[in-house]
Amino acid sequence: MPKWPWSKPKASPADAARALRDQALSITASDLGLAPTRELPNVFGILMETAYPEAVASLVAFAEGTTSLYFSSGGGIIGAGDHDTVRNALPPFFEAAERHLTSFATTTSTPLPTVGRVRFYVRTHGGTLTAEAGEEELGEMRHELSPLFHAGHDVITAVREASPG
Repeated sequence: MPKWPWSKPKASPADAARALRDQALSITASDLGLAPTRELPNVFGILMETAYPEAVASLVAFAEGTTSLYFSSGGGIIGAGDHDTVRNALPPFFEAAERHLTSFATTTSTPLPTVGRVRFYVRTHGGTLTAEAGEEELGEMRHELSPLFHAGHDVITAVREASPG
């Protein structure tokens, strides 16, 4: 069947997830209307990505409340920050990122983690920072970024509880 010149193929769910991730890694604080504050002088966004055999789960949170959880294979929960329970879980996540900034390195590349690994991207007013560690090590409090990992999982729990179905 011929394709009409004006018909555009629909993006796959994985392509949509990739586009959301790219947007989260490129949006600026000023795009979101954010400036440094006393509580958050550096951090305005956090991506916590965990790789599983079937997909990478990406938790994305910004200081103005935007929060989403999506999967590299497609699907997820967008707009979870509209729920009070999710918004209430965000401050400890951001505070942990601020406290651990020295654990991160500046980056210009943003690869996904490999299976069993967790990669953090911390969006700061000065640029994007990154760090990576094993999920088990983080979960068992054997890594300096374990408090950030656990705060992120508190946000994920709030997102899942606030989402229907």
